Amino acid sequence: GHYTEGAELIDSVLDVVRKEAESCDCLQGFQITHSLGGGTGSGMGTLLISKIREEYPDRIMCTYSVCPSPKVSDTVVEPYNATLSVHQLVENADEVMCLDNEALYDICFRTLKLTTPTYGDLNHLVCAAMSGITTSLRFPGQLNSDLRKLAVNLIPFPRLHFFMIGFAPLTSRGSQQYRALTVPELTQQQFDAKNMMCAADPRHGRYLTAACMFRGRMSTKEVDEQMLNVQN
Repeated sequence: GHYTEGAELIDSVLDVVRKEAESCDCLQGFQITHSLGGGTGSGMGTLLISKIREEYPDRIMCTYSVCPSPKVSDTVVEPYNATLSVHQLVENADEVMCLDNEALYDICFRTLKLTTPTYGDLNHLVCAAMSGITTSLRFPGQLNSDLRKLAVNLIPFPRLHFFMIGFAPLTSRGSQQYRALTVPELTQQQFDAKNMMCAADPRHGRYLTAACMFRGRMSTKEVDEQMLNVQN
């Protein structure tokens, strides 16, 4: 992926990237989705990241990386692929959102009560999170943050840029049942281990930094109160 097929394909891929970048009037950065377990996502994906970094050094590089999970595994060489690609991500990415299939399956089984979740259902969860992260770029709001401000607030040391995503409210694809949630409920849900898109329990560790994004009609005062609650 990184040295063989990837090296052959990279020029044509960069041409497409260049065309897209030229049609932007204010390019914020790049979002790349890839997995770290297979050969293509880890090899070709990290090659693309390093080439884009060479060409656009001042733009934010944000990746959504599907990490090999403790239980759900599909290739034998997952550990090698992941180890080699994490090194590339440490060096060349600005923000890495860690996802993993086990956590996504857990959300589908436990929270959404789906009996046979498809990849479409997992993708729906990831899409919702991706759209939530860029929502402040696309809509007007109280705090107009962008990918760069997110990085500034979340990264204590340059190499520590691997984030977990917690999302609320979780709804399944095409579900029409909506219930208005209060700010305390949303806050409680998004910090809940069951809502994390990565199979790591936040209760067994420490938060170095956290950023919460709320969308919808709510008062900033309420949000501030809840943030103080969480910190205490």
